[in-house]
Amino acid sequence: MEALLNTGGTIDEGRLAKGGNKITEDYMLECAVCWIAPEDFDAMGSPEKVLVTSRDGKYSVPVFTKRTDSVRPGHVFMPRAIWANVVVEPDTFSTGSPRYKGSKVTVEPTTEEVLSTEDVVLKVYAKGGD
Repeated sequence: MEALLNTGGTIDEGRLAKGGNKITEDYMLECAVCWIAPEDFDAMGSPEKVLVTSRDGKYSVPVFTKRTDSVRPGHVFMPRAIWANVVVEPDTFSTGSPRYKGSKVTVEPTTEEVLSTEDVVLKVYAKGGD
């Protein structure tokens, strides 16, 4: 499904990040997640994980799902963390900050493994990791 991605902080994301816990399973479980409206979640078959892909198709990241009324159909939310950064559009329009709100993405069920913080850095940003 095509959706608009919005990112932002959550209370637990902030608590974990500011507490120096970005390389923990708790942080991954809080931040490697895509919040999806019930209608969209059900239409996709209630997946445990989804692959979120950038508008240009160059970047993808597998994440866990959260079925919630907190987002509208056609929109998804990801906590602002390394997983969302993979698919956020890098254009800054001379502001120095990328588009954390309103990026077009594709969201589809996946069986891919959700990567840890370290693995995202190694496999996505360092282009390798083995």
